[in-house]
This record gives sequence, structure tokens and C-alpha cells, in this order.
Amino acid sequence: MRKFLALAAVSTALAAPALAQDLDDTLAAARNQLGLLEYCQAEGHIDGTAVETQAGLLAQLPPATDAEKVDAAYEKGKAGTLSAMGIEQNLADAATTQNTSVAEICTQMAVALAAAAAQTGG
Repeated sequence: MRKFLALAAVSTALAAPALAQDLDDTLAAARNQLGLLEYCQAEGHIDGTAVETQAGLLAQLPPATDAEKVDAAYEKGKAGTLSAMGIEQNLADAATTQNTSVAEICTQMAVALAAAAAQTGG
């Protein structure tokens, strides 16, 4: 989960054509995170600030070459499922595994995103 939180600081440097697959993987993870943040907001665990920040970061990136893959990751996030870097886990299951709550995971994601955005000027 910690590695997933680091995806908030994705870089436009990944846009090189030779890295198209890596870019799609990065975009899918970032869009999944956006979906998760929207899920967290809809559940009342966070306000809209993190959603706006993540959407702003995504707007700076080039489009995906595999839009279907990226869109699928986003939809999983909106349903409350982490899907990134080979990990696929429902937030409720992740909370149980980590002996915490979904609300706490949502808060941690929002705080990590704010810190990453502050460091990158986003």
C-alpha cells in the first residue's frame, strides 16, 4: 500500500515513446488512485481536495495508449478496489489486513497526496 501512495507524484518524464507501456501502467495506477479518492470522498472519509489534486496531476500527463486499461483501473478505484503494480485488493480487505479502517486508509492517501503535490509544486 505504501508504494501505491507514492504514485501521487507521477512525472511527465515518463512520456517518452519507448516507455509507452510503463506510461500506461503509471496512468492506470494514477487513475485508479483517482477512483479510490472519489470512492473515499463519496463514503464521507475525505473532502474533495485530494480528488481535485489528483485530477490536476493527471491533467498534466499525456494520454494513454491503452485507454481501455486505464479506464478499467479507474472504475475499479471508484468501486473501492486498489489495482496497481500487480496488486488488486478491496480497501475494506486492506483495512482488515492492516488492522485499521477504510476511513484511515483514505485519510492516509489524501495526506500522502498532499505531501507529494507540495514537494512537486502540484
